[in-house]
Amino acid sequence: MKKYLSVILLCCAGLAAWAQPLRLGVAGVTHDHLWGMLPAIEKGEIDVVGVWEADIRYIGDNLLTPLLPKDRFYGSLEEMLDRTKPEAVVAYGSIKQHLDVVRACAPRGIHVMVEKPLAASVKDASEMAALARRYGILLLTNYETTWYSSNAWVKQRLGELGPLFRIEVFDGHEGPREIGCSERFLEWLTDPVLNGGGAVVDFGCYGANLATWLLDGREPKWVYAILRQNKPAVYPKVDDDALIILDYGDVSVYIGASWCWPKGRKDMFVYGLDGHIYQQTADTVSGWIKGETIPEQSLPALEAPYNNSFRYLEAAVRGEISIGKADTGALENNLTVVKILDAAKRSARTGKRVKLR
Repeated sequence: MKKYLSVILLCCAGLAAWAQPLRLGVAGVTHDHLWGMLPAIEKGEIDVVGVWEADIRYIGDNLLTPLLPKDRFYGSLEEMLDRTKPEAVVAYGSIKQHLDVVRACAPRGIHVMVEKPLAASVKDASEMAALARRYGILLLTNYETTWYSSNAWVKQRLGELGPLFRIEVFDGHEGPREIGCSERFLEWLTDPVLNGGGAVVDFGCYGANLATWLLDGREPKWVYAILRQNKPAVYPKVDDDALIILDYGDVSVYIGASWCWPKGRKDMFVYGLDGHIYQQTADTVSGWIKGETIPEQSLPALEAPYNNSFRYLEAAVRGEISIGKADTGALENNLTVVKILDAAKRSARTGKRVKLR
C-alpha cells in the first residue's frame, strides 16, 4: 500500500509541477506592449522570474516595478538568465535588440518570443534563425492579429472563395506620437536602425505575416513599395506611410501600413473568383460567397491556447501544441516577413520592383 501511495504522490507532484505557470524572463521594458503582461502577472498566469533592461534609466522605472520584487531586475541579461533560469524569455525592447536576446538565450537552451516583427534586417533575422536551429529553441513572433477570431474564421472559409486573386490588408493608426506612446518607446520606434524603419516595419509586417499565413508559407515573386513622409516634422527619420504590393504570380497582395490613418485599423479583404470576405475587426466579419450574403457577425473569442500570447507560448514550450512553418508566430513565416520588408525598403529607394531574394 505504501508503495502505491508513493507512486501516486510522485505522479501528483509531477502534475503539479507541470501545472505551474510558465517561468518567464523579460528582456527589455521600453516597448509599450509591455502593459499586456500586467493582467497575466496579476492573475498568476505567468511567473516573471527576472527582468533585464540595458538602459539604466528604466531598470527601476517601468510598468513591472510595482508588481515584482526589486531583486528581480537586472542590468545584465546574462546574469538574469543564469540566476533565474527561465523557461522562456519575452522581448520588449527595440527590434534591433532581438538579436542580442537570441544570442544570449539560444546557447542556454531558453526559448524566445519577440514582439513583431522578428528582426530589423535580413542579416539579423538570418543569424537569429541559425542560432535557434543550432540550439533547438523555439523562436516565436507575437502579433496581436494572431489572436483575432475573425482572422481564424477567414482562414477556415478560404476554400469557399474559389481561386484567390487578391488580398488587401490595412493596418495602423493616427501615429505613435499622436496616440500617446511613451517617449521611451518613441526613442527607438522612430529610429531607422533600432526599428528598421517607420510605418513600413511597424505595420507593414502585419500584412506580410497574414499573407504568408493565408498562402501557406509561399513567398512572393516580386515586391514593389512606395514610402512617404506625410509628417516629416513629427517623424523626420522614417516613413510614416507605406504601400507594399506583393506579386505571387496568381495572387496580388496590397498592404496599406500607415501612421496617418484618421483612426486605428487592422482589417483585411480577401477576394476569390467565387466570393469575398471582409475581416472588419478582431471579432467581426462579413462577406459574399457564391451568391449568398454573409451578414456582419460577431465571433466568439478563440479557445486557449490560441487566445493570447502567453498561453500560446506556454503550450508551445511545454509541447502541448506544435507550430507549423506557415503559422503566424513561426520562425519560417517571419523570416519571409523580414525579407518582404527588406525588399519593400529597397524598392522604395530605387523606385523599382524587387525580386525577393
